[in-house]
Amino acid sequence: MTKKKRSIQIDKNNFFIRKIYFHKYFILVYYLICTKIIPKGKGGDILKKTAAVLISIMFLMTLLIAVNADAAATYIGAKKCKACHMKQYKSWEATTMAKSFENLKAGVKAAEKKKAGLEDKDYTTDPKCLKCHTTGYGKGGFVSMEKTPDLAGVQCEGCHGPGGDFHQIMKKNKEFPLAEAKAAGLIIPSEDEKGCMTCHGGDSPFIEKVDAKYKFDFKERLKKTHEHFPLKNKH
Repeated sequence: MTKKKRSIQIDKNNFFIRKIYFHKYFILVYYLICTKIIPKGKGGDILKKTAAVLISIMFLMTLLIAVNADAAATYIGAKKCKACHMKQYKSWEATTMAKSFENLKAGVKAAEKKKAGLEDKDYTTDPKCLKCHTTGYGKGGFVSMEKTPDLAGVQCEGCHGPGGDFHQIMKKNKEFPLAEAKAAGLIIPSEDEKGCMTCHGGDSPFIEKVDAKYKFDFKERLKKTHEHFPLKNKH
């Protein structure tokens, strides 16, 4: 009988695996420099030590970049949420949150802008506005309409947090433990009033002093995000 060879698949997206691969390439570079480029002898030994120090610094810098990239939040966009939450998605689509990016365009809500002391111009590239009229701006999410059009407007992840990690948990297990999803970054808006106040607080020009309609009522606002349908599965 012949034994079947096991095929081992390596997840190269895993941070620790990436670290091993980085290490391997730096060792290879050091070997080539020492054996093919640097001459033998006393002077060569000094150059080898210098090369070792420089390569070590380069390795650490590359490692830090990899850590930061790995730690960055991953936004997936409302279209992926829609696959399992179609009713919620359709309900959200009709809200002002879904259309909030449009309000940044010149000529849109011109009277409201004027009343708030704002000039009627295009604000679609203004960082002060983008942080509250898009999803994940400055946090690994929306960048621009050219690069990340699917993250315009205040989408699911604007309130529930970046879904890159907890979305995977939900896909694997429809009855996922809520605590596990929370640990992976899921935010329950009804438990996060402070999260709402980052955009509905003092920095916004549209406040109650400008018009009473801008008065922020946390409980009432939750009802306006989207209709809250009963979930099919227990968590």
